[in-house]
Amino acid sequence: MAFLQDPAFWVGLAFVFAIALIYRPAAKAITASLDGRAQAIRTQIEEARKLREDAQALLAEYQRKQRDAMAEAEKIIQQAKEDAGRLRTEAEADLTRSIERRKQQALERIAQTEAQAVAQVRDLAVDVALKAAEGLMRDNLTPAQQQAMIDKAVAELPKRLN
Repeated sequence: MAFLQDPAFWVGLAFVFAIALIYRPAAKAITASLDGRAQAIRTQIEEARKLREDAQALLAEYQRKQRDAMAEAEKIIQQAKEDAGRLRTEAEADLTRSIERRKQQALERIAQTEAQAVAQVRDLAVDVALKAAEGLMRDNLTPAQQQAMIDKAVAELPKRLN
């Protein structure tokens, strides 16, 4: 047992013993540190997963809102087309009625103008006939014959008025 007398043996044994004493607490500290770091990483990963899920949920919601808005816009466009068609039909009907009314008014004015023209021509013809008859009677009848005709017309006047 000569090695027990050797100081290098005792230094080596003390070194192994010191390492053994330091290893356990150091291993625990390193393990705790690594476990803490792993837990922090797990927490960050979980947080990132939750954020990703939230982002996907928001994206899905905004896509749904966009689809709803597009559907609403399509409904509005369709309603506008229907309203435009209805208004066009009403405008065409109003225009047709207006044209017919103006046509009827024009025909009535033409008829009135025609009746006035016929009345003017008849009045003019009567005036011309009376002047011609007067001229003929003045030229061809004697004053005695003229007086006889006047007397006869005055006598017939009460019969014509009744």
